[in-house]
Amino acid sequence: MKVTKLYILGLVAVMSGACQKDLLKPTPQSYIPDYLGFETKDRIANQARGLYAVLKDGRFLGGKVEIANDVRGEDFFNEGSNSVTFNLSWRMLPTGEAQEVQEIWTQGYKTINNANVFMEAMKATGNKVVGDELAKQYEGEAKFVRALSYFSLLQLYARPYWDGDGSKLGLILYTEGHTLLGDYAKARSTVKETYALILKDLDDAEAALPKENAGSVNAVTRANAYTVAALKTRVYLHLKQYDKVIASAAKLVSVNAPFTSPGGHKLEPEVNKIFARPYTTNESIFSLPFSAGPGDAPATQTQLGYYYAFDKGNGEYSLDEDGILADSGWKSGTDARRKLLEVVPQGAGVQPKYFLNKYAAGSPFTDWAPIIRYAEVLLNLAEARVRQTNSVDPQAVALLSAVRNRSDATITYTAADFTSSAKLLEAILHEKRIELLGEGFRSSEITRLGITFPGKGGGIVPSVLPASPKYIWPIASSELVYNKLCVDNN
Repeated sequence: MKVTKLYILGLVAVMSGACQKDLLKPTPQSYIPDYLGFETKDRIANQARGLYAVLKDGRFLGGKVEIANDVRGEDFFNEGSNSVTFNLSWRMLPTGEAQEVQEIWTQGYKTINNANVFMEAMKATGNKVVGDELAKQYEGEAKFVRALSYFSLLQLYARPYWDGDGSKLGLILYTEGHTLLGDYAKARSTVKETYALILKDLDDAEAALPKENAGSVNAVTRANAYTVAALKTRVYLHLKQYDKVIASAAKLVSVNAPFTSPGGHKLEPEVNKIFARPYTTNESIFSLPFSAGPGDAPATQTQLGYYYAFDKGNGEYSLDEDGILADSGWKSGTDARRKLLEVVPQGAGVQPKYFLNKYAAGSPFTDWAPIIRYAEVLLNLAEARVRQTNSVDPQAVALLSAVRNRSDATITYTAADFTSSAKLLEAILHEKRIELLGEGFRSSEITRLGITFPGKGGGIVPSVLPASPKYIWPIASSELVYNKLCVDNN
């Protein structure tokens, strides 16, 4: 049986009152004709929203991608040994059969295929129904979803761009939709080719999408031109194209402090407000929403709050005492981000454990997943400016200071605080670890920078060098079984 890559667009319309003769010639369940999902504006609008519903699945960007990138780094300690909750990934020992390796790969490609099917159906039917303006917007959203999905998969399953200038094996690139049973075997493209598709999609999306002012549900949960520009700062940083990071960030960041975008994006005065309802702050550029409604909460053991919170979660991961928690510059008495940690006493003479409390909604864990925040854009720009100018760049210092001072009013950086550009870079990267802790950045930052994964867990997990096969994940074994053109990572 050839069951490779069978993913179906989300909407299945149930037609009532049909003639009983139709039962003699049933439509295959794997076939969804365009007229069912794309015959009215309302149905097309539902399909467009469905792009994000597949993206936010807890097995992908609704939880597991962020958790994978967090726990592969050195800032979290695994409190259990449950293979379902990333124990193998924390130990840097996942196989192609590991649940998270399988689920993220499968759900990632399901999201990509969903976007491809949507775009093809729009070209065939939907564009005529909604008209040029909406058709352009919907295609932009689909391309953003596809680009974000490919980028997220690339950070886990492929070597970083610096290794061979993008010549190493990247992802399997599909730009056509698959709706029927079939053999869709295809070889992996290079990392460079994968990034080329990501950037082509993002360029197309940015040109197609309107600009949406910050602070509304629509602006935070659906892609617009500002969303795309923000994501580009991340992508170009991985490619070391610092001039393009700067150019993309300029669309969102004013030259001088206080830093704002033309659409009203800015740092939230109180950092804790970002992670509490209604989740639609001016700092929130793109988040994936959840509610307690039927089918809208993340699945069991995929939720951010389940992993990190202790009181309202399962406390799967505490903060490693030798990780960023031990940073003497992250002051417990003055930095508001320390208040996002939950202290759990361990008894007399034993150091307490610290758990991340950014996601504290409790069961069914409907915390929104923050994918892009304005603070990240500011720090991306700061790093790019230092690397581009090779100097203690004044704007970079001001950007770093804005992020730190928002949470710790006792610290305001000046150029005099840094004796070299290397020292400023170190401070920026350190700030990113603190600011974005538990938001799915650490592993991809380590591989982007080409540094060693530090040992963790008090010696339980040894360090992993950049040349090690453990530096990235293996390809999901299910892909290798059904797609004979795909080869594994070495």
